[in-house]
Amino acid sequence: MNVVLWIIQILLAAVFAGVGLAKLSQPKEKLRDVMRWVDPVPPSQVKSLGAVELLAAAGLVLPAAIGIATVLTPLAAVGLVIVMIGGILVHLRAREQQTSQDGRRTEIQGAVACAVLLVLAAVVAWGRFGPYAL
Repeated sequence: MNVVLWIIQILLAAVFAGVGLAKLSQPKEKLRDVMRWVDPVPPSQVKSLGAVELLAAAGLVLPAAIGIATVLTPLAAVGLVIVMIGGILVHLRAREQQTSQDGRRTEIQGAVACAVLLVLAAVVAWGRFGPYAL
């Protein structure tokens, strides 16, 4: 189970590092093409969210990898659970419409992605706070 938790931690860290860097480095106008939810959000909040995601990505891996302040790893996972709850709410409220390859429209694609990431972060938090603590 420890190996599974490490795989999930690295996967989550890669996803959130990439998304966080994109939010920090790209102007809101460029992000709008991929992340339609940014329209009503001030640019400073988008940048702040990117910074939080980047810090959480580091917190998922670095403390556990170097063995210093390992309690930060499950705390970072809990933080991502909170961020993903917010993400689900934002996506559902925005009622994002994305066209799939076969032409059908799905309204909750962003919310589902957030829910999957939420579950993975919750598993890491449970495992690292509980039976598989570092």
